[in-house]
Amino acid sequence: MDVLNELLSGFASALTWQNLLFAFIGCLLGTVIGVLPGIGPVAGVALLIPLTLNLDAAGSIIMLCAIFYGTTYGGTITSVLLNTPGEAASAITALDGYEMTKLGRAGVALTIAAAGSFIGGSLATAGLVVAAKPLGSLGLMIGPPEFFALVVVGISLLVALAGRSMVRALISGALGLLISMVGIDPVAGAPRFTFGMERLLDGVSFVAVIVGLFGLSEVLSHRPGRNKVTVQAPGMRSLLPTRADWRRSAPAIARGTGVGFGLGLIPGMTGSVSSLLSYGAEKKFSKHRHELGRGAIEGVAGPETANNAHANGALIPLFTLGIPASPTIAVLMGAFLQQGLTPGPTLFAEHADIAWTIIASLFIGNILLLVLNVPLVGLWTSILKVPYPILSALILMFMVVGAYTINFSVFDVFVMILFGVVGLVLRHLDIPLAPMVLTLVLGPLMERSLRESLDISRGDLTIFLDRPITVVLLLVAAAIVASPLLKLRKPAALVADDPEN
Repeated sequence: MDVLNELLSGFASALTWQNLLFAFIGCLLGTVIGVLPGIGPVAGVALLIPLTLNLDAAGSIIMLCAIFYGTTYGGTITSVLLNTPGEAASAITALDGYEMTKLGRAGVALTIAAAGSFIGGSLATAGLVVAAKPLGSLGLMIGPPEFFALVVVGISLLVALAGRSMVRALISGALGLLISMVGIDPVAGAPRFTFGMERLLDGVSFVAVIVGLFGLSEVLSHRPGRNKVTVQAPGMRSLLPTRADWRRSAPAIARGTGVGFGLGLIPGMTGSVSSLLSYGAEKKFSKHRHELGRGAIEGVAGPETANNAHANGALIPLFTLGIPASPTIAVLMGAFLQQGLTPGPTLFAEHADIAWTIIASLFIGNILLLVLNVPLVGLWTSILKVPYPILSALILMFMVVGAYTINFSVFDVFVMILFGVVGLVLRHLDIPLAPMVLTLVLGPLMERSLRESLDISRGDLTIFLDRPITVVLLLVAAAIVASPLLKLRKPAALVADDPEN
């Protein structure tokens, strides 16, 4: 009953006109970002953080969360109508979604996608409500050594973000750690890596860095003709699914919810993995599996439900343990810290009112997303008719204004430009940007908890082996790091055991 009372209190706060407006604006902007091919949720949340800096903590996070799950649906629109995924997690939807468009059923595909996203997101948020209190109480048992081990688990996610090269991921992660160390030493109080510049005493602006890395570098890396698309929006009459569509979609939505929510709890898993595995589940279990790839409604319902269930499920490790489960969640965690909120064990103890307001807003945001998107499909697709030079100019103007308003400093604009160039170089070198964001957010937390632990033990490293929770977490981190090595050894072992060799 305590959880229900706290949730109802959160709804009372989330349903104020200010917070409703923030959720609506977030869903709107998130959908726009999702519609624009190539930007995606990480860059979208990073670009729009400056909009929220002057809001109160609850309003800021409500808007950013709405932007986050808004982008997960926005990418669906271009996948279905244009065969151009707005973000990676919507790529699998294009297989059947675009085929449905060619069959004249684009509106049905978009409506089912919206309904599945609403159901998957809402059920995943209910999971957050159930898990928040127990995991939050467990988190209160965590001291500096345990928190250090938790952050090490987060840092170990570099393995999951490595892509094709672990070396490149480590380079990216090391750069993030170096940037996070600029400023005042948290223990000694002495400046470091500031090169005598007073503006760096407070560290490098997190917002300026990620806006430059993701937003500006994306604009700078644009190639003419890459995003050229033909736009054709469906009419309102074609938006309504038949009873047969609902009957076929229901099992796919149920399976997609389970897949997306389960994988969302695993740090390092992305929405694209959930979408792909959901599609694989339909290939195996759907009664109409033979139609997949030729315009089957299950090929849209399952992956889109999994995508949104994953997005909301990934918030559970963030809220309860302070672990960012994906690059977008890492950016969102940075926004929490900007507002003076530390996600994890102490969030529900120190800021319970804000935490439950945000959770209640997730339910409201999913409803807004459903109501907002289906009737406005034609509007979203019309954005793609804007010539890219004009669109990029508007994006650049927004980035410059946003970087300046962080501290009302031209210096932050130059930081944003510098990291835009850095991001462009890293893209050309095929070095992933996500590990840098991860270490940029977690680096200061790891350093602080490590040094506090060593202060407690007077420099004795065995403090990390004397506590059961710490040992378990460090073993989990070791298993995450070792998993790619086991995958590399397995094929070799199979070849060695092959009798034909």
